[in-house]
Amino acid sequence: MGEIDLDALAPWLGRTETKEDVLTHGLIDKFRATLGPHLWDGAGDVPLGIHWCLALDTVPATALSEDGHAARGGFLPPVPLPARMWAGGDVTHIAPLKIGEIITRRSSIRNIVAKQGRSGPLVFVTVEHEYLSGNRLFIREQQTIVYREISTPRTGESAADAGDPNTLRSTLTPDPVLLFRYSALTFNAHRIHYDYVYATETEAYSGLVVHGPLQATLLLNLAAGALKTSPHRFSFRGLAPLTLPCELQLHNEGTGTSGTVWCQDQKGLRSFSAEYAAV
Repeated sequence: MGEIDLDALAPWLGRTETKEDVLTHGLIDKFRATLGPHLWDGAGDVPLGIHWCLALDTVPATALSEDGHAARGGFLPPVPLPARMWAGGDVTHIAPLKIGEIITRRSSIRNIVAKQGRSGPLVFVTVEHEYLSGNRLFIREQQTIVYREISTPRTGESAADAGDPNTLRSTLTPDPVLLFRYSALTFNAHRIHYDYVYATETEAYSGLVVHGPLQATLLLNLAAGALKTSPHRFSFRGLAPLTLPCELQLHNEGTGTSGTVWCQDQKGLRSFSAEYAAV
């Protein structure tokens, strides 16, 4: 594909969308049942990362694309590239969410940028989300989505401290059941997380793909455990796809008030990382 026509996408800049939801005990129970051992136990009634399960897009099946995402050209711009994934983001925690409240997610398209990557053209779309109840702001997030051509995904590079026991905090072995349950929690129909044939034959992954938000949730809770409080700032980015089968290792290197957390597999290949700070 040639150069991306950003002028055709410009009308989406500044576009807004508002969704509402109620934070229920039922959602929290399902979230804890899915991720329990890896959630910070100091968060109180509402676990960290559950905001990614609130005020979701509820697109009917007839309005989905082949990959399971909503058809292009709704709230998000109709980027003419077939593959889409989380690239990164920045979360600011302002106040804890409360059970039983109506949560509003107010979203806006902040930026659309085209770049040339090693695999071809890339388009980065930055979306700002604000989570509110009435006029009280709880969380502000800048999230970047990257669109690209379908090609064999890069695998990343081995971490220099892959075997360092001083940074390794815990491990888990994700399986298709975990990926299915997290897809259900986030109403995420992207087929790379549950359809092995589609993931390997159409999008050229080596196996089912572990969700970016799932890895971000694990790292957010790891950071909170290190700080013994919710991180005020949590800036994350995807480094490479993490596919099954794998061992997911959670690492932390910090000073007590800030630090770096990351996910890597049993070979030391980093898939996701984040910087965090208490203030």
